Amino acid sequence: MLAAASHDFATRTVPNWMALTLAAIGLCARTLDGHFISGMLVGIAVFVAAAFCWRRGWMGGGDAKLLSAASLVVPPHLTIPFIVAMSLAGGVLALIYLAAQRLLPQPRYIASRNLLARVVRAECWRVHRGCPLPYACAIGAGFLFVLF
Repeated sequence: MLAAASHDFATRTVPNWMALTLAAIGLCARTLDGHFISGMLVGIAVFVAAAFCWRRGWMGGGDAKLLSAASLVVPPHLTIPFIVAMSLAGGVLALIYLAAQRLLPQPRYIASRNLLARVVRAECWRVHRGCPLPYACAIGAGFLFVLF
C-alpha cells in the first residue's frame, strides 16, 4: 500500500500489478480466516461503487482498482470503518492541497538530477494548476488506520 501511495504521489498512476498483488493477498487472507464469500461480496460491492465513481470522473481508474483490492484485504466487518477513515483522510488531503495552493510559491524550472527535487517541483506544478489529488494516499491512510 505504501508503494502504491508513493507511486500515485509521484506519477498520479497506480500500476495494475500493485492492485492485483493486494487483491491476491486479500483473497488468501479471506480464505484463511473463513470469510471468503462475505469478503468477495464486499469486494464486489466496493468495486461496483468505485467503478461508478470512476465512470463519473470522480475517481481515477487506478484508485478505483486499489480501493477494491484493499477492501478484499480488510476483514468484511471493518469495511465501513475503512471507507469512513479513507474518506476522512481524503478530506484532510484535499484541505492540505487547498492550503498548499496559497502557501507554495509558483514552481520554476531548475534542472536537477535529484529525483526528490523533481517530484517536489512537479507536485508544486500540480498544486497550482488544480490537478487531481493522489487519492491512493488517502486509501492507504484509511487502510493502515483500520488494520493497525
